[in-house]
Amino acid sequence: MKKVVFFALAFCLYSGITWAQDVFGKWYSIDPDTGKNESIIRVYEKDQQVFAQIETILKEEDKDKTCIECTGKDKDKPIEGLVIMKGLVKDGDEYNGGKILDPKNGKYYKCYITLEEENKLKLRGYIGFSVIGRTEYWYRVEGK
Repeated sequence: MKKVVFFALAFCLYSGITWAQDVFGKWYSIDPDTGKNESIIRVYEKDQQVFAQIETILKEEDKDKTCIECTGKDKDKPIEGLVIMKGLVKDGDEYNGGKILDPKNGKYYKCYITLEEENKLKLRGYIGFSVIGRTEYWYRVEGK
């Protein structure tokens, strides 16, 4: 009986830890050319949808860049502070149905995100079908 209680308790504790992990918080985006941290992005929920904002650009020489390729209300706005992901909703273990902005070319793409590991977020941006696109991984900023 003690073993049953022990395993039940262990399962509940493990499940609680697993459920506690989510996509919200601060993440490092990685420069695909250098493999170094590029920016800190804050993923948050608003009106039951998921959004992401570039909170900090890490390279000092890029901090004042604006989104010159963007159109509409984002045109010429500072990239630092820009909301780049909008409108995702939870669908099982995945968040999808929204779009992501690539500030380097000013284009929006469909996207989905999923938590691959506790501190690793998979982001897939695509055109049309998800097979035509690009995958990035963001890594959780510890202690922020």
